[in-house]
Amino acid sequence: MEGGRISVLGARVHNLKNIDVDIPRNKLSVITGMSGSGKSSLAFDTIFAEGQRRYVETFSAYARNFLGNMERPDVDKITGLSPVISIEQKTTNKNPRSTVGTTTEVYDFFRLLYARAGEAYSYLSGEKMVKYTEEQTLELIMNQYKGKKTYLLASLVRNRKGHYKELFEQMRKKGYLNVRVDGEMKEIFHGMKLDRYKMHSIEVVVDKLIVSESDERRLKESLRVAMKQGDGLVLVLDAETNEVRHFSRRSADFRHRPAVMPRPLGGDHKFPQARGRGGGPQPDGHIPPPGRHTLHQCRGIGAAFQLVMRPVQ
Repeated sequence: MEGGRISVLGARVHNLKNIDVDIPRNKLSVITGMSGSGKSSLAFDTIFAEGQRRYVETFSAYARNFLGNMERPDVDKITGLSPVISIEQKTTNKNPRSTVGTTTEVYDFFRLLYARAGEAYSYLSGEKMVKYTEEQTLELIMNQYKGKKTYLLASLVRNRKGHYKELFEQMRKKGYLNVRVDGEMKEIFHGMKLDRYKMHSIEVVVDKLIVSESDERRLKESLRVAMKQGDGLVLVLDAETNEVRHFSRRSADFRHRPAVMPRPLGGDHKFPQARGRGGGPQPDGHIPPPGRHTLHQCRGIGAAFQLVMRPVQ
């Protein structure tokens, strides 16, 4: 980047009289001067306009048809220029917690980029988060469980309270014979229910077989059914060792601890009993779902608030 600076040579936009200027990179630079001296002409009509024009030129010809042609500013040369962001001087956002990222909404895209493109690791097990397609899952089962007696399970309930009488009856009517309740295999019978005040994990047995190449077609069909029944989560149980391996379409480790995905929360999120930016209770790490929430004993910021981050289109 030519010594870490932006060099403008021969700028002649509006009131600028063929000026040359060097602006250091990675530092806050301020342009001052009397009214009409060309501050905005240099910052917006020269540097920003050229940076935006260069960025648009990287698009395909088809995309540029919808954006129109951008004229090159009247300048001899600009070097060391990256894609730029321009923020209006008279912003309507008066929030003291606003940043360049929240004002320009680029913060939303950065969160999505790091959440989707990065390599996520489980904050509990420390293992890398992975997701599998049905083809990948089939290949792994054929390689790792070949010649072993296995159960193919579809996850229905994970650590939730309830008696689930209707769920068992629904599975029975679909033709399923067995379920795994809290790690124990049980046969489904009419009127079956659990203790409604305890936490339960329930998986339905989609198929049980000894994995072999001759049963690959059967395993593929059973895997498709299990993925659909378990909403993308399949468990493979080794009948001999009683070990369970999870395969998920969504990012998770092999124990199925799901990855943390970006939620619609911005930097303007407030907490109950908040007084300004300090002096109130600290957040407990719980992220509420999007929507409208009532704040009890809230002072100074109204009886209710609404999340303000716009979803990424």
